[in-house]
Amino acid sequence: MKKLLPIFILSALLLTVFISFGISTQVSAVTIMDGVNAARGNDVPGGLFGSTGIITTIVNTLLFIAGGLSVIMIIFGGLRYVTSAGNSSSVTAAKNTILYAIVGLIIAFLAFAAVNFVLGAVASGGEFGATNL
Repeated sequence: MKKLLPIFILSALLLTVFISFGISTQVSAVTIMDGVNAARGNDVPGGLFGSTGIITTIVNTLLFIAGGLSVIMIIFGGLRYVTSAGNSSSVTAAKNTILYAIVGLIIAFLAFAAVNFVLGAVASGGEFGATNL
């Protein structure tokens, strides 16, 4: 009990000081968005959609990687075609590699166009009755 008495007296003194100086213990109303904006760093996009949105950036990066892989496969197929030495099975495999890489490149371009069209419609909030998120 004697050990708790100094802690109790110190607490009472601090409480008296806070009350006498009029320090308010109210917490200001902080919204969730205030916390999000405080946690976000500089040059970090604030929205999900739009030209600088997070989703748009991720999708464009993934489609860029898919297009790059298609171009690499076209080059690889061309090298296989050149080094096939007239072997019909190697020539056929090389032609198929080039064909599938071109199909992949076309699909990547069409996906890029479709995704940007849909994200543009959602971000602008208008054409299809979508709301701006």
